[in-house]
Amino acid sequence: MKLSLILSICCLFSHALKAEIAVTLKAPEHVDLQIGDVRNISIAPSIPLQEILVVTFNVTFSSKQTSVVDLPEYVTLPSHSVNSTVFPVKGVEVGQATVILQSNSSSNMTRTLARIHFLLVQSNVLRIVCQVIGWIYFSAWSISFYPQVIENWKRKSVVGLNFDFLALNLTGHIAYGMFNIGLYWIPYIEEQFLKDNPDGVNPVQGSDVFFSLHAVLLTMFTICQCCLYERGEQKVSKITIGLLVAAWLFALITLFVTVADKITWLQYLYYFSYIKLVITLIKYIPQVYMNYRRKSTVGWSIGNVLLDFTGGSLSIVQMFLQSYNNDEWLLIFGDPTKFGLGLFSIMFDIIFIVQHYCLYQHKSDYRSLNADN
Repeated sequence: MKLSLILSICCLFSHALKAEIAVTLKAPEHVDLQIGDVRNISIAPSIPLQEILVVTFNVTFSSKQTSVVDLPEYVTLPSHSVNSTVFPVKGVEVGQATVILQSNSSSNMTRTLARIHFLLVQSNVLRIVCQVIGWIYFSAWSISFYPQVIENWKRKSVVGLNFDFLALNLTGHIAYGMFNIGLYWIPYIEEQFLKDNPDGVNPVQGSDVFFSLHAVLLTMFTICQCCLYERGEQKVSKITIGLLVAAWLFALITLFVTVADKITWLQYLYYFSYIKLVITLIKYIPQVYMNYRRKSTVGWSIGNVLLDFTGGSLSIVQMFLQSYNNDEWLLIFGDPTKFGLGLFSIMFDIIFIVQHYCLYQHKSDYRSLNADN
């Protein structure tokens, strides 16, 4: 009886030890290729192998019905070694593919050892151009907050800057920031995203988080200027207050629903992105109407508008270039929200440009503070 118990314990310990030292492969998570390129991919076991390991490739996702990459049938890793093994991969067709590296050499069950996401493009040069454009429009959007701050400081007045726009803008950036921070910095939420999108890539980058935090800080700083400088009779309208109360009440109610496990935290964050969407669609309207009533754009920085127009235009250009380079036009038409918001912002920027340079260019000051209410 004692011998049987000891053997059982040893068996359990042996299984636990094997599970603890399970082999995984060190492999690149993402590989970018151009059509016709041949790339040598390096893989290495995480621990010395006790036996020869045969690695096979299982394509779990492909954006095309045909093969996107040409892979070997299998790769053999030698025993008692942690050295890298190299195998060639050839780009065949523009698209994306997710490949799982597997092995069943030590058991009847197939084990997943690593995952590689391949991105095949028309041109690597065009991919670099898209990256450069991305950094340019990111910089333009980030800098666009400063002309208004400088304008307020020079005039020691915020008359002409619509308070409804500021209030809506602050809530929009806070909502967008919560979405970005949650998806980028909270591992639990990122795991939920990857679980729902096993072949996807986290859409939030570090630059998105920086932009959100920077936008919130600069908008709050501008609001502080409104408390210090001349503002006349300007104030946040009752309609805007009602919209903001509705937005945050919606966020509070969905928080209780999330805590009650009716929806996931990932879904809750997506609700914040919807708040950002709605606010972006309406936030420019009060400023346009205010300029129309005053017949002047004094106090509303045109530098902000020009930088925003530059950023929005380049972002749409990038979307078209990426769609062509990836042969994936769903990047535009499959995400009408992003594309539509870009066009909507550019449309309002054009209205502001026409107001400033054509309609009200000779207006040197505001007509009446009371006319804004």
